[in-house]
Amino acid sequence: MTLALSPAARDALEAWLAARRAIDGSAEATITAYRGDVTEFIAFMTEYRGEAQGLAPLSRIDTRDMRAWMARMRGGGVGARSMARKLSAVKGFYGWLAEREGFEPTAVLSARAPRFQKKLPRPMDEGAAREMIGTVEVQASEPWIAARDVAVVTLLYGCGLRTGEALGLTGAALPLGAALRIVGKGGKERLVPVLPAARDAVARYAELCPHDLTAEAPLFRGVRGGALNPRIVRQVTEKARMQLGLPATATPHAFRHSFATHLLASGGDLRAIQELLGHASLSTTQAYTAVDGAHLMRVYAEAHPKAR
Repeated sequence: MTLALSPAARDALEAWLAARRAIDGSAEATITAYRGDVTEFIAFMTEYRGEAQGLAPLSRIDTRDMRAWMARMRGGGVGARSMARKLSAVKGFYGWLAEREGFEPTAVLSARAPRFQKKLPRPMDEGAAREMIGTVEVQASEPWIAARDVAVVTLLYGCGLRTGEALGLTGAALPLGAALRIVGKGGKERLVPVLPAARDAVARYAELCPHDLTAEAPLFRGVRGGALNPRIVRQVTEKARMQLGLPATATPHAFRHSFATHLLASGGDLRAIQELLGHASLSTTQAYTAVDGAHLMRVYAEAHPKAR
């Protein structure tokens, strides 16, 4: 689809993406998704309107064009959640382009994404989380790989890290102290307490790892010494959850959800959990209150005078 972009449109897109990197600190995976979504949009407009979409034609896109694009996407099997993401990328690009080129972007910016029901996190219970970590430990063929896998999932559950955040650590983090400074989405820094179990797991991995864990190099390594691929972490957890008969929702990211939900269940403050997770908005963290509704109802039943 890249061929459908005129040189001017391609240059504008790359300039916008560069701004997203510099201003928002967007991750490379996010940049790749933005590029694909906007390129797909412009490619459709080229076909639909029968002309190359340079900057002038792009400035003339109207409501009918937007409806046609959205209908094509939905008709092609794009779900409501994915459609909302694509539209968000297109709007972001158009808002920036309109300000730079001086045209009116209302037709694009006023397009409404289809509604969808946000999926709430599916945490594991405490017993399942412990069993997952224990199963991960015994399924590797080499002791250092077993120690590595345990260290990664222990950081996900014990510190609430995203997989990318755990795999982004370098040897400079060694030895782990009482807290880790994590750079999350949008370049936002946060300080995360490190449990003794996580410190011990990482220390054991560092002791057994056959590769030189220099300060500049990735902390977690693949078999050949390169940076550990997130796909390996997914495979390790998938194998463990299948052995335990857990649902498909028991993913690496479920450890992070479990971290937050178990903190909340133990009386953790919502704003403190927001900081620990690195959520920009409290509304994102508030999803966990719905997940832990059963615990809240138990507290209500046990504490409220009218409920007894």
